[in-house]
Amino acid sequence: MSDDSVPMQPWNDLETLVAKRDENGVLAFLAALPPADVARAISRLSETGRGQLLTLIEAHEAADLLEELPDEQSADLIEDLPAEYAAAIVEKLDSDHRADILGEMTERDAEAILGEMAPGDAAEARRLMEHEPDTAGGLMITEFLVYSQGLCVSDVFDDLRGHAQEYSDYAVQYAYVQNESSRLVGVLRLHDLVLAPGDKPLNEVMIANPISVLVDTPLEELEQHFDRFQFAGLPVVEHDGKIVGIVQRVDVEEALSERAEKVFMRFSGIFGRDEMRHLPLLNRSMGRVWWLAINLVLSFVSASMIIVFEDTVNELIALAAIMTVQSNVCGISGNQAVAVSIREMTLGLIYPRDVFRVMYKEIAVGLVNGLCIGLLLGGIVYLWKHDLVFAGVVAVALNLNMVIAVILGGCIPLLARRVGLDPAVASPMLTTLTDICGFFLTLFLATMILL
Repeated sequence: MSDDSVPMQPWNDLETLVAKRDENGVLAFLAALPPADVARAISRLSETGRGQLLTLIEAHEAADLLEELPDEQSADLIEDLPAEYAAAIVEKLDSDHRADILGEMTERDAEAILGEMAPGDAAEARRLMEHEPDTAGGLMITEFLVYSQGLCVSDVFDDLRGHAQEYSDYAVQYAYVQNESSRLVGVLRLHDLVLAPGDKPLNEVMIANPISVLVDTPLEELEQHFDRFQFAGLPVVEHDGKIVGIVQRVDVEEALSERAEKVFMRFSGIFGRDEMRHLPLLNRSMGRVWWLAINLVLSFVSASMIIVFEDTVNELIALAAIMTVQSNVCGISGNQAVAVSIREMTLGLIYPRDVFRVMYKEIAVGLVNGLCIGLLLGGIVYLWKHDLVFAGVVAVALNLNMVIAVILGGCIPLLARRVGLDPAVASPMLTTLTDICGFFLTLFLATMILL
């Protein structure tokens, strides 16, 4: 299909097709779009158009569409549907996407949909939703092949042929072997199965004691496993060894990407549910305004340092320019410490209880960097003002402020995690706290020494 077959603004034609209730036209149009444009086109539909879209097409087609969208957007699309419509769509989703999308909804909406689902599917979704999202249990799929170790190769092929339609949607690369207690004892490579005689027992074909991960294995450890082993997926087991699912490499990579996006959002001062521009105005505004209000108060406290030392600023007007330089440099230094702390927490190298160790390490870095940058700034100020004492005050104030900045930057993420907040909250808060300390130190030292 040529590039001219899809208009530059596809949401206009999609809106028209939805309004006409042209199911075949909608499906053909979406199929013609590049995958990257599907989510964009749907997000540009009117609220009415988005609501009509999923009720227009068959449940399995709607599920295929949701698989291509971010979980937040999928949840927004179906949570306003009647529960019976939404349940029919959710039942067609893969188990991991089903739990992820329901987890993005309010508890009330999720329970309404679960109540309309088949009891078995609903129970499975609830079990998956009990796991933390960024763990093996939260990422795993429950569609996998597992056989008793007492079977033989021909039994496996009989089962595959007998359930061909059901298994057609499975990402089948391995099959797994369990004992009579449902504990994982082996993995079957399809290559080995195909080449083995039909009467050969599975325990002679399988790879015994396969690598597996526990349901509560965190995302960072899963990343390490997949970096070390070139597997498409790993079996997930309970603490008693019972196999309960498969975590796929692609899902781990997607979760890592989503985590990076969320950290960036938090660094930018957007908290609560992840914002998208198709969401209602009030929801988007409230996701930003409360953090702006907090920072307004902190900024006023920072500005009050200048008001308190107004006489010093009037006498030494050059300090006003120097403080902006100091604020910028110390803010960058503090954010470097934030980045290191978040990275080490992600890798499991530090925990909230390590706050004093982090503080000790950051003090050393702050002193060295503060000395270097302080001497550089002091030298520049001396060349400018030809006042050695004034330059010394500036250098000392910057040195002390940089030590404070790296301590705050290193420790705030740990303290945030300890009280249950997102560690990325450190970055937006850090800048203002660093300014408060920097302005006070500079103006206090200038008042005590120069006036």
